Amino acid sequence: MFRIKICGITNESDALHAVACGADALGFVFYADSPRGVSPAEVRPIIDKLPGEVIKVGLFVNEQAEVVNRVAAESGIGLVQLHGDETPDYCRRIELPVMKALRVRNEESVRSWQDYPAVAILLDAWHPEKFGGTGEACDWNLAATLATQTKIILAGGLNPQNISKAVRMVRPQGVDVSSGVEKMPGKKDPEKVAAFITNARESFK
Repeated sequence: MFRIKICGITNESDALHAVACGADALGFVFYADSPRGVSPAEVRPIIDKLPGEVIKVGLFVNEQAEVVNRVAAESGIGLVQLHGDETPDYCRRIELPVMKALRVRNEESVRSWQDYPAVAILLDAWHPEKFGGTGEACDWNLAATLATQTKIILAGGLNPQNISKAVRMVRPQGVDVSSGVEKMPGKKDPEKVAAFITNARESFK
């Protein structure tokens, strides 16, 4: 099943609008250095108003495993997205299912995907200093190759204009967008969200 995730949700109105447009999953960033960073106390009221079938994802970057497990329980998320330099052994300490993000620099940078006990591998653009949210695209050719081997969630530089080409080229299990559907960091553009979801869904048919 093809899934569409809208990440970097910071408020209830953006969350409900994305779901109304057909988003399958919403992402909440529990990373203080991100302009989209939120706390469990902010996220819990939002999650409580979401339909049960929507996948609630918490994004963490190089956080202590104990903190990840505690924040996950407090916020009510159902899936943990690890977006830093976490090891396979670290992933095994997470109590919820894990989606591991790999930043695509070259073939070597994604070779380790088989080592992770993850339900899916998310591919994002490589950046020397930032852990995602850069608006830059990853290597779609490499992503397409990996998509034939495992469940891939494509992220990095996606937007309403290029999502159709990306989906047709990579054929991922799902797509993930944040900055590509924003008015400003942390605030979504309703029209961009709607267009992204429509274009992504149509392209996978």
